[in-house]
Amino acid sequence: MKPPYFIELLSRNGDVLQRQAVAALPIRLGRGYDNDFILDDAHTAAHHAVIDVDDEGRLRLRDLGSKNGSVVLGKRQDSVLLGGDTVVRLGHSRLRVRPADFPVAPELADTTMHGWEGATPALTGLAMMAVFTLLEYWLSDVEAFQPIRYLLVLASGLGLGLVWSAAWALANRLFGNQARLGRHLFILGSGLLALGAWRSLSSVLAYAWSAELLTRYGNLVSIALACGMVFFHLWTIKPHHPKRMASTCLVLMLAGTTLVLMSNLQTTARAADELYMSVLLPPAVRQSADHSVDDFMAAAGKLKASADAARSKTVKTDSEDDGDDDE
Repeated sequence: MKPPYFIELLSRNGDVLQRQAVAALPIRLGRGYDNDFILDDAHTAAHHAVIDVDDEGRLRLRDLGSKNGSVVLGKRQDSVLLGGDTVVRLGHSRLRVRPADFPVAPELADTTMHGWEGATPALTGLAMMAVFTLLEYWLSDVEAFQPIRYLLVLASGLGLGLVWSAAWALANRLFGNQARLGRHLFILGSGLLALGAWRSLSSVLAYAWSAELLTRYGNLVSIALACGMVFFHLWTIKPHHPKRMASTCLVLMLAGTTLVLMSNLQTTARAADELYMSVLLPPAVRQSADHSVDDFMAAAGKLKASADAARSKTVKTDSEDDGDDDE
C-alpha cells in the first residue's frame, strides 16, 4: 500500500535533499524524536509544527508556537495552506508536502552526452591546451630557441589547466553527482583554442584592412569568449538550467566589459585598449589601399593646425585670467 504523503526537505536552490514517506495524518514536525518527521536543525523547536486537514478537507500546516515560526514567501504565518509546490521554512529548513498522486513533470531528454566522457575528451582538451600554450609563447618569443623554456611553459600551462578543470570537476561532483573531469578539460581546451584563434585572426584582419576597431576593443571579445567557456562549465554541472546559466554568464560579461572600459578611461582617458595598431605583419598581408607621402603630410598639416589653434586658445585664456587677477 502506497503511503499518502511525502515530506521533502529542500536546498536553497530547490533540489530535494531528503524525502520521507508518512502513512497517516496528522504529521508532527520538530527536533524531538517523538515526531513523525525529525528536523536536524537547531533553529527549530522540539515540537515545531503539525500537518493535518482542516474543516474543508484541505491540507494545512499549523505552527505550534515555535520561537522562529513558520515562514512562507518571507512572511511568518501561524497557519499555512499546503499545495504541492508550497515551500515552508521552519527555522533554517525548507520543506514541502506532496501526496502520492502528485503529478510529476514529463521526462527530460538526456543531454549529458554520456558517450563523451573519460579519457577521450580529457586527452583532447590537454592537447588543445598544449597547442594554445606553445603557440602563444612562440609568437611572443624573441630569444634564441631553447627547448627547456618551452617545456617549462608547457608544464606550467597544463598544470594551471588541470587545477582549473579540477575545481570545476569538484563543483560538478558536489552539485551534479559526477565529476566529469574529462568534459571540463575539453571545455577549457576548446575555450583557449578559440581565444587564441580570435587573437590571431583579429590581428590579421586589423592589419590587412586597417580595422583598428578589432585591436582597440578586441579584449571585449576575449571576455565574451571566456564567459562562454564558463557557461559550458556551468551547463555541464546543471544541464537542465541553461537559461539560468546563460543569465549568470551575461552578468559576468557585462561586469567584465564595464571594468575594462572604466580602467582604460582612468589610465589613458580613452575607452579603447590602444591608441594605434601595434600589430605588424608582412606587407603581402596588407589589403588596404596605400596612401602617398603627400596624403600623410596633408593629414599631418591639418593635425598641426588644429593643435596650434587649441594651444593658442589655451594660452590666450590663461593670459586673460592672469590679467583679471592683476586687476
